Amino acid sequence: MPISFILNQLRYKQWADRRTIGAVALIDPVRFPEQIAFARQQLNHMVRVEEVFRARLMGDPEPHATSNSETIPSLEDLRERLSAANEWLQDYAQALSPDQLEKSIHFRFLDGAGGTMTRGEVLFHLINHGTYHRGAIGRALDQAGGLRPADTYTVYIHGAEPERRGNNPLE
Repeated sequence: MPISFILNQLRYKQWADRRTIGAVALIDPVRFPEQIAFARQQLNHMVRVEEVFRARLMGDPEPHATSNSETIPSLEDLRERLSAANEWLQDYAQALSPDQLEKSIHFRFLDGAGGTMTRGEVLFHLINHGTYHRGAIGRALDQAGGLRPADTYTVYIHGAEPERRGNNPLE
């Protein structure tokens, strides 16, 4: 898997995360307290998992013993932590050689079971994991008045590279 592909996917993840957090910020907390609480819980889970895998990639002690917390941080705190995680992931991936990308790391999942993944697989997992939870947040956004932003890869890539839009030789 070329590093350029992973970097593009990490940029997409960052873009989609920003759009989702922006939409969550528009939820009326008085009318839709359950939806905003659910969205914040999902964002908290996302960032905690990213922080755990960052420690695993670096060989550092894991910062969390669980993938969620009893106290859910503010949306602004979650925005800052997720933004920092996305920046770190891109910097980290950019610095990897192809051999390092394919190197396996060994770790214990939070449930205590052992795991082995390549660094590239960890990066893919975090991209995919975010997609899953943004989809769950989308349901809460729908319930809170249809605030869900389009966050598909096709929307991202045609916004990032507008020259691709309407440039179809089949037309």
